[in-house]
Amino acid sequence: MIRGALDALSLWAMPVLLVAIPLVGIVRGVKVYDVFIEGAKEGFDVAVRIIPFLVGILVAIGMFRGSGAMDLLLAGVRPIVAPVGFPPELVPLAVLRSLTGSGSLAFTTDLIKTHGPDSMIGRAAATMYGSSETTFYVLAVYFGAVGVRRTRHAVPAALIADLVAAAAAVAVCAWMF
Repeated sequence: MIRGALDALSLWAMPVLLVAIPLVGIVRGVKVYDVFIEGAKEGFDVAVRIIPFLVGILVAIGMFRGSGAMDLLLAGVRPIVAPVGFPPELVPLAVLRSLTGSGSLAFTTDLIKTHGPDSMIGRAAATMYGSSETTFYVLAVYFGAVGVRRTRHAVPAALIADLVAAAAAVAVCAWMF
């Protein structure tokens, strides 16, 4: 029943949004096409700026895997996480997601290429990526913007939230798929 509702929702979500957003803009008097083009220009500029970082992270991940360090890391954490049903392949993503958006995107892409988009690991990686945040970046930007110097409990609370997001992503994917 839930799967059928999600299938119907996913089938209609994009067409409804693609029609509704421009209609709301037109009703409000926004020049929708001009605003779209401006956003596309900004998106292209952002993409050009992050390409070197993505390439660097992809090379670093390739080297990490090629050297055998990834296999050693996974062998070390497998006895800890496997009994609770958490795929060991997702541990590096859970750590990276808190630190870097582009690095975790590169790692997620690599996991999906390696295991397939419809695999449990591919689905859980995509869900983890979409359901968590780059904790340290967000804390630095937001606290820096308002001048907070002592974060007190914010960092531990945010890291616990990241841990819960990773566990929930795996649990939901195991339940749904």
